[in-house]
Amino acid sequence: MYSITSESARHPDIINLIAALDRYQSELYPAESNHLLDLAALPEASLILMVIRDQQLHAVGCGAIVLNGDGTGEMKRVYIDPAHRGQHLGETLLAALEDEALSRHCHTVRLETGIKQRAAVRLYEQCGYDLRPAFAPYAEDPLSLFMEKALVEDVRLAAL
Repeated sequence: MYSITSESARHPDIINLIAALDRYQSELYPAESNHLLDLAALPEASLILMVIRDQQLHAVGCGAIVLNGDGTGEMKRVYIDPAHRGQHLGETLLAALEDEALSRHCHTVRLETGIKQRAAVRLYEQCGYDLRPAFAPYAEDPLSLFMEKALVEDVRLAAL
């Protein structure tokens, strides 16, 4: 059994998960293709940050959406500890983040992910994200994929 809750980017468990993600991405990509964002440096009002905890309350995954204030947000720092993968935690985490984003008037979520992160790309595709061109502040990068999902469409479809 797992739980998903909102937490501060300054929480030690979040810091540890993001450090593991940074180590992983640094092995895959050169520094110029690693778009690492310090979530703790952002105003809390512009950040949705969630953590997945197991029954022993160990943090096993996290993810964030940075709200841009214009109805869009950017998915950042999605990570599931390798020992806990394969249990649909990524899908559950994305759904929780998207629900909170919708409640905060965010209608579109964009993301940048690396081409070598095949499991992440599959997760985003399965959750309804479509490929799109690079968006600010990014430039096209052969090691990056850019994706987007319109959250309002999900609400309309769910109502049918």
